[in-house]
Amino acid sequence: MSNSHDWQDFPAPAKLNLFLHIVGRRSDGYHLLQSVFQLIDLADTISLRINEDGAIQHLNPLPGVPAESDLTVRAARLLQKETGCSKGVDIRVEKRLPMGGGVGGGSSDAATVMLALNRLWQLNMPRSRLMELGLSLGADVPFFIFGESAFVEGIGEIMTPVATPDVDFVVLHPQVHVSTPQIFSDPDLTRNTPPIKVPHLSSATTQNDLEYVACKNHPEIRENITWLSQYANARMTGSGSCVFASFSSPNEANRVIYDLPKNMTGYVARSLSKHPLHEFAEF
Repeated sequence: MSNSHDWQDFPAPAKLNLFLHIVGRRSDGYHLLQSVFQLIDLADTISLRINEDGAIQHLNPLPGVPAESDLTVRAARLLQKETGCSKGVDIRVEKRLPMGGGVGGGSSDAATVMLALNRLWQLNMPRSRLMELGLSLGADVPFFIFGESAFVEGIGEIMTPVATPDVDFVVLHPQVHVSTPQIFSDPDLTRNTPPIKVPHLSSATTQNDLEYVACKNHPEIRENITWLSQYANARMTGSGSCVFASFSSPNEANRVIYDLPKNMTGYVARSLSKHPLHEFAEF
């Protein structure tokens, strides 16, 4: 590695929910879910520069997001507080992942900061502890620290690694911002999908239980799903707004993007079997 006081770049990849079932609800109101989280190579870039004075600064915060509340800053401060590390870091984020798209952008940025600083600050924290800390920042953060495709259960904290096929995805981003709390509180939400077991994933009939409510509130999502469904089985990821379909080759996926109407936004992404920073923490 170069001099640790130079800027260094680290990827923060997106995830897709290959399906998302709501299988029940806890007494505290949290929904119980089952999903397969799939990493893809569409990513933000996190640039970090270590300093010796302990200051943590975000040098290009998003408009309207105070640096103090930015997940990358909170992730760095959390690690610093937990370990007593005297070093600091300057942070820059190059955003490519859509905000409020259901692809985990902010959570992935936070996880990449934690994984990268675990190495750059020489903290050597085990992955399991980083995942515990990450959970206090957001429900999806532990998955990105876990760092491989997983069957996810509970409220998102129980993960079992699963092998998923290498495929190319077309990901479309309807230009709407979906309120996750609003979807989960909607009376029309399905909350009793029968649970499935890991070995039976391939034979299970799956869907995204949040899709109906999201499309009801945001017709643009339905419009994107309908258009993409001409080419392959399309569905929404997370609580939206992004929708996706898988293809067996980059050429197929690129042909679909070539046909994309002018009023739609889309990307081609490849599945990842492991997070690029997976080796930055040990179990």
